[in-house]
Amino acid sequence: MSKRSQPRSSEITPEAHYSGRREWLAKVGLTAGAAAVWGGAVSLLMSRGAADRPEVVLPTGPGSLSGLQRRSAPTYTVDEAQTPFEDVTTYNNFYELGTRKSDPARRAGTLKPRPWTVEVGGLTAKPRTVDIDDLLRWFPLEERVYRMRCVEAWSMVIPWLGFPLADLVKRLEPLSTARYVAFETLLDPAQLPGQRDDVLPWPYVEGLRLDEATHPLAFMAVGLYGRALLGQSGAPLRLVVPWKYGFKGIKSIVAIRFTETEPTATWNAAAPREYGFYANVNPQVDHPRWSQATERRIGELGRRPTLPFNGYAEEVADLYAGMDLRRRF
Repeated sequence: MSKRSQPRSSEITPEAHYSGRREWLAKVGLTAGAAAVWGGAVSLLMSRGAADRPEVVLPTGPGSLSGLQRRSAPTYTVDEAQTPFEDVTTYNNFYELGTRKSDPARRAGTLKPRPWTVEVGGLTAKPRTVDIDDLLRWFPLEERVYRMRCVEAWSMVIPWLGFPLADLVKRLEPLSTARYVAFETLLDPAQLPGQRDDVLPWPYVEGLRLDEATHPLAFMAVGLYGRALLGQSGAPLRLVVPWKYGFKGIKSIVAIRFTETEPTATWNAAAPREYGFYANVNPQVDHPRWSQATERRIGELGRRPTLPFNGYAEEVADLYAGMDLRRRF
């Protein structure tokens, strides 16, 4: 196992800014002069460090989850302390709202979760556009307490509120030729001011194999701690795949498409040497710049060992039988 030192997560330079930056800049065709200015700005931004934690402001108006059908799901929990609501909602990555951990909470007021629609397309029997409130009435909501492991080697335990992704996939009627499901985040720099910067190619996109998407653990979250998602957490609809690194959990989803071939995934496209399409939590496969053997649980002192598949190996390892998980990381 690598003996690389573990960086503080607030000090980690965004991946596309570092070893993957040159390749990505070439892809998008920035001139050498523009690249130098861009790189200098990023260095200045990251050198500032994490700002003081902003106050959490709960949303008002449309988007309440009150009145929606709910059901209990006692099977889906972990015997670990939950990360406090304040930490979950003020320390996270959502580059569409800024690159510092505190940016999403500070800037989330620009994101308006209503009106909101989700476009369904690709290899489906019924392409359509679904209003978020209609979609929420399709399924009873349940709470699931999952571990969340960031690729930056920090982790949380979060009580999500939502419904199984498998139920949504079934409702959207993919064709027999569909092998993958792709997701897309809202593209609107007025609501997501981080999109005004060329930190990543926008909009953010992600994907899963269809058997991953229909696994019982895969989840569509619309809330956490019993409340509707805040903007910084990906309101009004986000993906949660607990055995994968957190960047697979795409936020503020506006499009779902079924495909026959592997869809683009933003971090994998921007820095393929650092971020694989599968992104399964694997303590034996280091990031090129730090070890993945241990993690810092937010709210705890010290570090703890990282578990294969983030502790969900018994449930999901069979999805990858026969695969080389070092090469297809």
